[in-house]
Amino acid sequence: MALWFSASAVLPSLKLSYSLTPEQASLMTSSVQVGFVIGTLISAVFGLADRIDPRRFFMSCALIAAGANALMLAFEPTSTAFVMCRLITGVCMAGVYPVGMKMATTWADGDLGLLVGLLVGALTLGSASPHLFNAFGGLDWQFTIATASAIALSAALLINLVAIGPNWKPSPPFSPGAALKAYTDPALRLANFGYLGHMWELYAMWAWLGVFLDASFRLVMDGVDATFWARSATFVTMGLGGALGCLIGGLVADRYGRTFLTMGAMAISGTSAILVGFLFGGPPLILVFLCLIWGISVIADSAQFSASIAELSPPERIGTMLTVQTCSGFLLTLGTIHLMPHAVDALGWHYAFALLAIGPFLGVIAMARLRKHPDSVKLSGGRR
Repeated sequence: MALWFSASAVLPSLKLSYSLTPEQASLMTSSVQVGFVIGTLISAVFGLADRIDPRRFFMSCALIAAGANALMLAFEPTSTAFVMCRLITGVCMAGVYPVGMKMATTWADGDLGLLVGLLVGALTLGSASPHLFNAFGGLDWQFTIATASAIALSAALLINLVAIGPNWKPSPPFSPGAALKAYTDPALRLANFGYLGHMWELYAMWAWLGVFLDASFRLVMDGVDATFWARSATFVTMGLGGALGCLIGGLVADRYGRTFLTMGAMAISGTSAILVGFLFGGPPLILVFLCLIWGISVIADSAQFSASIAELSPPERIGTMLTVQTCSGFLLTLGTIHLMPHAVDALGWHYAFALLAIGPFLGVIAMARLRKHPDSVKLSGGRR
């Protein structure tokens, strides 16, 4: 997952060296989102996540994605070819993220929330890792790209050591209409609406947090220190905070219920999105503390939406339903990722992130309705 934000993490350096426009900067992340949507649509229509050995599917996609990411080093960041490499990376990630979740569900035995939470925690730590590489790579943005490609290559090899659990179900016959069940089934639809509220906020926050912290820290310290501490704080917020949030979220959801956890996490993250701008240019320690709360809460619910889909879906269609869910969510992120630079221009950093609170607050409503639905007894052993 380090490939996802490999280019986004080096945005401050690229802006200094290549004078990127706001749209070009947004494309560093949104092109991956577009590619992911394309990949998940193909996977969902043909049921690839349920019909191909997940280890081989994962390995093939990770290999191609690592190669596409490394190929960026051959092109100028302002070129179309650079963006196309990001697009190809996104397409291939459709065979990594939802497929990894499908493999995790095959081992669940009353602890689905924790298992998927651990996997999404790894996803979060991996997605944040380019910010750590970038902090120690100085202004050499090529170092971050190359390192992300190398560790993705190792993942493609390591996945072959993974065993498939006892909950694996035989592949169903090909059915192009099977993916529609994600929105025709009322309970699945509510779970997906909750997920969409979560995704409205998540990737825009992840994509722009580093830029926000860099701009804030530059108001209170010199440029070199500001850059290093902004990169480090972004990794801590996204990576360590996010991984901790996924672990806590999994434990709480398995014990007290999926809707309980998702509503609480979205309420906290939405509130954080509103408050964080008021600390722009303020004391760095206080700002980072709030960002850490935001980083923990903004991802704590992510795995539980996936666990909810797995519990509400027919066992033989879990891979397809998870793929449809992620496809819908990442399609929505295209809007918020491109919205942020315009919001910053119009409102300034003090208020721009507040727009992201709309999603989680609507998500709380969707999950509250799911909690009242009869099928909610399938969630977390009846704990909803």
